[in-house]
Amino acid sequence: MKQPVILAIDTSCDETAAAISKGRRILSNVISSQINIHKKWGGVVPHLAKQAHQDKIKPVVIKALKNSRLRTWSKIDAIAVTIGPGLAPALEIGLAFAKDLAKSKKKPLITINHMEGHLLSPFALNAKGNGPLQSIEFGTPRESSELKELFPAIGLLVSGGHTQLVLVKKIGDYKLLGETLDDAAGEALDKLAKMLRLGYPGGPIIEELAKKGDPDKIELPVPIRYSKDFNFSFSGLKTAALYKIREREGFGIPRANSESKQLSKQYTYNMCAAFQQAIAISLTTKLSRAIKEHNPKSILLGGGVFSNLYIRSQVRSAIKPFNLPIYLPYSKKLYTDNAAMITVAASFQFNKGQAFVKDLDKLDRKPNLSFT
Repeated sequence: MKQPVILAIDTSCDETAAAISKGRRILSNVISSQINIHKKWGGVVPHLAKQAHQDKIKPVVIKALKNSRLRTWSKIDAIAVTIGPGLAPALEIGLAFAKDLAKSKKKPLITINHMEGHLLSPFALNAKGNGPLQSIEFGTPRESSELKELFPAIGLLVSGGHTQLVLVKKIGDYKLLGETLDDAAGEALDKLAKMLRLGYPGGPIIEELAKKGDPDKIELPVPIRYSKDFNFSFSGLKTAALYKIREREGFGIPRANSESKQLSKQYTYNMCAAFQQAIAISLTTKLSRAIKEHNPKSILLGGGVFSNLYIRSQVRSAIKPFNLPIYLPYSKKLYTDNAAMITVAASFQFNKGQAFVKDLDKLDRKPNLSFT
């Protein structure tokens, strides 16, 4: 199995990212964050994200090439780009740049589902070849027996824009078991932070404040916890938290003609802890149910919300009774949006032989792309 050298670009939301890998080995991984641009708005502003991608994409790609130490385009076998899902104006910039690059450098182009990137992020290895799944040697006589110990697997993907459970029969063969019906888990955390005026992005702030809180001091619901499907819902949780905050004499989100007041620190800590706990219960309940029904051999975790140590620990505790191996990316830089995970997904597609885009001019973004 060829170990292709791939340059990947990801502009799915508010991170301008480029990376280069050789097979599964990540040679460089460059991310330009837009947090400071969107912070004052409390969320991603599409036209500002698009402009930032336009400004940053060329220097980010150049830096990725430099950091890889390849220093020449001749060693690049293919270019990969996120085609969806994501923010349409943001996807547009990355896709256009990748198409122009493929034409000018005469390189084949591979399009990647952003969520498949998260799903396969545990397969990434560092430059020295180390990672959670380093023992699997693709393209060797041992590959078949090693993969039999891994698949079928269940992937739990939890990010700012998506919350999904995916049955992985093998790499490239996926079945979407369930997804959020409204807000994603990461989005819900950001919205709570906005209600509490904590800043943006909300996830890291809430995780830190929750350490000082008691989750049992505030009762919050876990939406569709007992439904028989594998879908998630966090809008009801967000609404319940908002009502609880307003019960404190209108604290939280300021309203027209109302006097701004401040919640007590302990109430804020408790709300963060209770909200975080409700999300963890939702994730672990549906994951446990999926394990019982589909009997996987392993669990793959991906997405930025798994940067949250509490949520990771709760998922590990829920999986422990099933005695299943659990795999996450080797670095936190691979949890949030990045292009390194896109190179890994592309390296698998490269060896299929039919992964290259045939007509670049007809290629377009797919903001609502999903697993089938």
